[in-house]
Amino acid sequence: MLPAVLPAVLPAVSPAVSPAVSPALPHLLGLLPEQLVAVAHQAGAQLSDRQARRLVAHALVQGHDDLELPGQPLSRACRATLEGALDRRRLEVLERVEDPEDGSLRYLFRSPDGAVHEGVRIPLHTPGRFSVCLSSQVGCAMGCTFCATGRLGLSRNLETWEMVAAWRCVRDEAPGRVSGAVFMGQGEPLHNYEAVIGAARLLSHPCGGRIAQEAITISTVGLVPQIRRYTAEGHRYRLIVSLSSAVPERRASLLPVAGRASLEDLAAALRAHHAATGQRVTVAWVLLGGVNTGPDEVAALRALLGELPVRLNLIDVNDDRPEGQAYRRATALERAALHDALRDLGVPVVRRFSVGRAQGSACGMLAGKHGGSAAGDSAAGNSGAGGNGAGGSGAGGALEGQ
Repeated sequence: MLPAVLPAVLPAVSPAVSPAVSPALPHLLGLLPEQLVAVAHQAGAQLSDRQARRLVAHALVQGHDDLELPGQPLSRACRATLEGALDRRRLEVLERVEDPEDGSLRYLFRSPDGAVHEGVRIPLHTPGRFSVCLSSQVGCAMGCTFCATGRLGLSRNLETWEMVAAWRCVRDEAPGRVSGAVFMGQGEPLHNYEAVIGAARLLSHPCGGRIAQEAITISTVGLVPQIRRYTAEGHRYRLIVSLSSAVPERRASLLPVAGRASLEDLAAALRAHHAATGQRVTVAWVLLGGVNTGPDEVAALRALLGELPVRLNLIDVNDDRPEGQAYRRATALERAALHDALRDLGVPVVRRFSVGRAQGSACGMLAGKHGGSAAGDSAAGNSGAGGNGAGGSGAGGALEGQ
């Protein structure tokens, strides 16, 4: 369950909208070994901890959907019981779009209920290494004005198994090693807190995805109660917070839901996170030409974060709506002036490039073309930075920095 304070900060999922696919059975790809043992015992099957670990590895490491464990198989009775107690449906791949410029490969998935959502294989700097950008929701409730997914509206949350299944599908087709995962696709991950943390646990489990926790990134537009909960629970996954403006009125306009919380409260939550982890705070900033690149933003950022160690990811907006409706990209002069001013503050700056732009497949665009949310609006442009504007699909694209 999300914290009780959630409705005061952001809209809850409407009763008219399904919060997630809810089959009668738990899905094999959504269960940690200890959870699988509990499900088995409740169904009347005698499943040991070791067998549960082998089953999870069979599904996630080897990529199998059956229950036929090699070497030391389950008893016929146990297997028959589990076959009736577990959902093992797959996602359908509707489309794959490769961008010849950046080498990314965007997937459009369809869940058993017909909902569509995206994932992206992102090439890393090391040849033959990849990360996977994962969506956390079908659509998004945050309403960020520069984001295509935000214009889709929220249809429902993705379940843990759907995120894990998307990652497994991309991994199994990758021409090399997948060594990371970033929850920066469609949706706001911390609005679907339990399922996203569950997916991260499975992806970092030694019987699961076997990804180092530090190689998993979770992004957020800045949901303060969830950031505080995340810090209190001591997760070692990387956290990225989308700011995009340190001027309160402007941020409230650009990120209307996240902007309901005061910037001072957000800054306090980030200071607490830094104090607990000792990690430099990563802040994403979607560059909007003529909007958030001026000296007023630098002064506001200095006043807001002070001596808090931060790293700023600068991301060019990717908005293909008609002229007059779209945000324009910052000019080279605007970008250089902001970069120099931030450097004078002692803030490390990384320029990140959104993936899929050459093929018109930045985050939210494919889903929009396929009617990817209950809202049914066409997705016309996006930050190219993940569905929540926090730097998402550009996660592998740090090409310039200091």
